[in-house]
Amino acid sequence: MTDATSAPIVEGRQIRKVYQSGPVRHEALRGVDLRVERGEMVAIMGPSGCGKTTLLNCLSGLDDVDAGEVLIEGVSLARMSDHDRTSYRARRMGFAFQSYNLLPVLSALENVELPLLVSGVSPREARHRALQVLEEVGLEAQGRNRPNQLSGGQQQRVAIARALVGRPAIIWADEPTGNLDSEAAEDILLLLERLNRERRQTLVIVTHAAEVGARAHRIVRMRDGRIVSEEVAARPAERALR
Repeated sequence: MTDATSAPIVEGRQIRKVYQSGPVRHEALRGVDLRVERGEMVAIMGPSGCGKTTLLNCLSGLDDVDAGEVLIEGVSLARMSDHDRTSYRARRMGFAFQSYNLLPVLSALENVELPLLVSGVSPREARHRALQVLEEVGLEAQGRNRPNQLSGGQQQRVAIARALVGRPAIIWADEPTGNLDSEAAEDILLLLERLNRERRQTLVIVTHAAEVGARAHRIVRMRDGRIVSEEVAARPAERALR
């Protein structure tokens, strides 16, 4: 039996995904193979409509595949029940998206602790862990603020804190700097770099931005539902979070 700690943290084998709308059939993924090692920071890049987000959704179990297999930490998602897959995602994965997806009626602190409360963690422990992770992303002073009282960069930091609070094995990020100006985007990139460096956090990032790809260990390029190339990124020297 393969040791789960030595297996790739993510492995996709000949993944195919088809969307059907009436007579129109769109093959979004066409036999994709991808491995992501523990502690790796991978950027998935390519033009709009090439299948980047579909691949992220299939690898993370947010969407089913039509053919092929996805293994996370050596475990096949297809062999899990819907309940087990949802539970596994909640325990072992974190998500950060371009639109932040924060609840506007909750404070930053409440948004971060919500996933823990939903998964059954005690309110006291959830509050403690949420405060810790807000401090880690530099927002301890903004914990009582609601999303509309925060800048775009601060909202994305809250979203990343929410992704981290469950202590996941892997973070999936879809265009995490897409709604940010260049200064805020740089802050988010430095934060992601630091998490990867200090916590050995595995990151899979979908992006069209070259400056994001340059921060990864590896760039996976897609076109028309296929991976067309992989390259080691010319990653700049590690820098401390400002």
